[in-house]
Amino acid sequence: MRFLPFVLVCLLAACGGDAPTAQINVGSPAPAFRTVDAGGKPADFPASFAGKPLVIRFWADWCKYCEGEMKAIEQVYRRQQASGLTILAVNAGQDAKTVNAFMHKIGVSYPALLDESSAIARSYGVVGLPTTFFVDGSGVIRGKIVGEADEATFERHALALLK
Repeated sequence: MRFLPFVLVCLLAACGGDAPTAQINVGSPAPAFRTVDAGGKPADFPASFAGKPLVIRFWADWCKYCEGEMKAIEQVYRRQQASGLTILAVNAGQDAKTVNAFMHKIGVSYPALLDESSAIARSYGVVGLPTTFFVDGSGVIRGKIVGEADEATFERHALALLK
């Protein structure tokens, strides 16, 4: 059962009908989505976040780079939250119990959203984790990081988004 997340990501990255076809890059409109956070509260992008700069980050608890990066992102979030930084940590392929346990374990305070079927990840063209999109208040992607980013790199992208 521990290999199920690995299989799901392999399906995300596989060639064929289920592979991501989206080419979402800087300058692209961010795809809309509806889901719930790990506590069951609805999240509707862009409606719930209209006019706000937003970081949309795709992750999973088995991703070896995600834990350390999420802790580093927490530091940036704490410094920049008052300036309007919003982070949505979209979990690809796992259930609420797993997501809640991981978020509690690593002690981050930004919200985790559920994408149990990885449909949101596919709509963003995510082929590997972590992948992060920096979206302006108009819903346009202004930055993208594929793979792990250190705290300084993440903060540089976040500050550019907040300008």
